[in-house]
Amino acid sequence: MASRFETVSFLSDYGLQDEFVGVVTSVIRAVAPHVTVVDITHGVPAHDVRAGGLALARAAQYLAPGVVLAVVDPGVGTDRRAVAVEVGDREAVFVGPDNGVLASAVAMVGGASAAVELTDPAFHLPAPGPTFAGRDVFAPVAAHLCNGAALADLGELVDPAQLLPGVLPVSRTEAGKLVAEVLWVDRYGNVQLNVGADEIEPFDEPLSLALPSGVRTASRAGAYGAIGPGAVALVVDSYGLVSIAADRRSAADELGLAPGDTVILAPAEGGDGDGTSAPGGGHPGHTSPVSLRSRPPPRP
Repeated sequence: MASRFETVSFLSDYGLQDEFVGVVTSVIRAVAPHVTVVDITHGVPAHDVRAGGLALARAAQYLAPGVVLAVVDPGVGTDRRAVAVEVGDREAVFVGPDNGVLASAVAMVGGASAAVELTDPAFHLPAPGPTFAGRDVFAPVAAHLCNGAALADLGELVDPAQLLPGVLPVSRTEAGKLVAEVLWVDRYGNVQLNVGADEIEPFDEPLSLALPSGVRTASRAGAYGAIGPGAVALVVDSYGLVSIAADRRSAADELGLAPGDTVILAPAEGGDGDGTSAPGGGHPGHTSPVSLRSRPPPRP
């Protein structure tokens, strides 16, 4: 018997209008009554594996030790694998579909030390149909792990390097301009880019932002409240990435931006600051797979 866990951190695209989240939580508590279930979010857009993986990666380093249950599973009922992935010396176990939703988060916390396919029905609920694996497979497995079940008891061992990777867009420089992509828009309308703070350091202010809807000029700001009336600015957000933001306004609505859109950053004096339309939206075209291959966990 392996060590027990006290917490299940739960992310899904289930929303809250149906009973799905409550049922999954109740299944976990029925099998492992001592467990606290922490809801990371259930507002991931339906079927959006990339958005779910990004949300999980943003949260991963802040989650309590325990089981991390992530269910964004458009392939439910097909031959896609259901897996449990251990990180470190069983500091945490990630449970979910093998479709890339776990990969970026696992990489963020040091990589996988072991993985299994969840093939043993003794750890599942009887399933009237195959379309609710969150209830019938992932929830009871998460609970049994919290009760001390060993990873190897849950099914067949698999090589972590053979699990599906997550794919994260990578910014790139072209002709002195930084080609970025919108990763996420939060509920306040702040627009997170796949750009680190150091990537915009070489640029003088103001910067030109070439957007799908046109061109906008922005300067850097240290906080949302430091952005002037009617202006948009570049703010380093709580995850260390550059966001396009406005003070108490939705930058996303104002600029017509959504996840996956391209944003091109350049010095305003040498860029496209004449108000003409920018190239259309879409993906910059460069992505980087993030695998679950085994590597040592980071040192405290």
